Amino acid sequence: MSKKKESPLPPPKTFKLKENHSWTAPAGFKIVVLDRGAVSFNIPEKWFVAKMEPTFEMHNAEPPHDDARLSVTFFRHPPGIDWTGLPVEPLLKHSMKDVNDTNTLGTSAVTRLPRTDIEVVWAEQRFVDPVEKPRQAFTRVTLARGFNIHAILSFDYWVNQAAQFRPVWSEIVRSLQIGRVIADPLKGETLH
Repeated sequence: MSKKKESPLPPPKTFKLKENHSWTAPAGFKIVVLDRGAVSFNIPEKWFVAKMEPTFEMHNAEPPHDDARLSVTFFRHPPGIDWTGLPVEPLLKHSMKDVNDTNTLGTSAVTRLPRTDIEVVWAEQRFVDPVEKPRQAFTRVTLARGFNIHAILSFDYWVNQAAQFRPVWSEIVRSLQIGRVIADPLKGETLH
């Protein structure tokens, strides 16, 4: 969504998956795995990595021709922390309040997803893009917590393309996993 052209990443390395790998994604999607399973999710096959650091970013097309962007940041924490005194809903509200500015048109209520493995909440803001004024966009911010990890996913897309990109966001959060340790990424998760 940023119309600023970033410096190109080095060409990606391609590795052949092992014949008996366990990776599967729905038709039209591929799996993104960060830091050997700390965070993973499904994304449309044609999306590409635009930036690795300080935030991982994927776009649906090469800027400035992109219409959607996913940004992912995650934090590892030492084991044994009791997070009950810091519920995820107010944490997300507070983080979104900090980005409110004159371009923000409104913020939705926080929605908690019914997951039993990790905590996942999200909210959406509508804003006027400061570069493409008066064009309006959405950002859906998702906060996930579990297995000594906090992950923040921000998904930006134009308001007039919501019908196209909301199903993409739905698959990202449906498939979101955090805190896994995948010893051999060419094989996938080994269950036994």
